Amino acid sequence: MDEPARPTPFGPDDREYAEPTAEQLLAEVAKGDERAFERLYGLLAGPIFGLVRRIVRDAAQSEEVAQEVLVELWRTAPRYSAAKGSALNWALTLAHRRAVDRVRSARASTERERKATFEAGRDRPFDEVTEAVTGRLERRQVRRCLAQLTELQRESVLLAYYQGYTYREVAEVLSAPLGTVKTRLRDGLIRLRDCLGVLA
Repeated sequence: MDEPARPTPFGPDDREYAEPTAEQLLAEVAKGDERAFERLYGLLAGPIFGLVRRIVRDAAQSEEVAQEVLVELWRTAPRYSAAKGSALNWALTLAHRRAVDRVRSARASTERERKATFEAGRDRPFDEVTEAVTGRLERRQVRRCLAQLTELQRESVLLAYYQGYTYREVAEVLSAPLGTVKTRLRDGLIRLRDCLGVLA
C-alpha cells in the first residue's frame, strides 16, 4: 500500500497566502481596494469599538462612533505613514479623538437643554424661578472655577466626577499614568474647593 504524499515545505511562492498585516492592508485601502478594507475592518473593528465603548459608555453611540472611525480610515488611508506608528495605534488614535469629541458634544447638548428648560420655566411661580436662577449661578461659578484648573486637572475632574469614570479609566482616556491622574484630581479638587469657598 502506497504511503500518503507528505506535504511539501512552503516555498517562496507561498508567501502570497500569508495573512497580510494591518499596515499592508491599509496600503491597499489607500489605493481604493475594497476587499482589503473588508479584511482591515475585520482586524480593527473590535479594538476600535472596545476603546470607544470605554469612553462613550452608551452601546448604541459607541457603535456609531466606531463606524465613523472606520469610514474615516477608508477616507484617510492615503495619509497613513508607518512613521506614525502601527496601523492599529493610528486607528486607535482616531477612535480616541472621535470618542472624546462625542462625549464633549453630548455634554454641550445637555447644557443647551438645561438652558432651554430654564427659559421655558420663566413663567413658573417665583420660588421655582429663584431656585433655577440660583442653580444657574452655581453652575456658572463651577464653570469659572473649572476654567482656572490646568487642562489635565480639568479633564480628569470632568471625566471622574461628571461622567463617573474610574481613576484607571480616566488614565486610559487621557493616556496618562494612573499616579499622575490621581495627583491631578486631588490638586484639582483642592483648587475647586478653594475657588468655590467650600469649607473643608
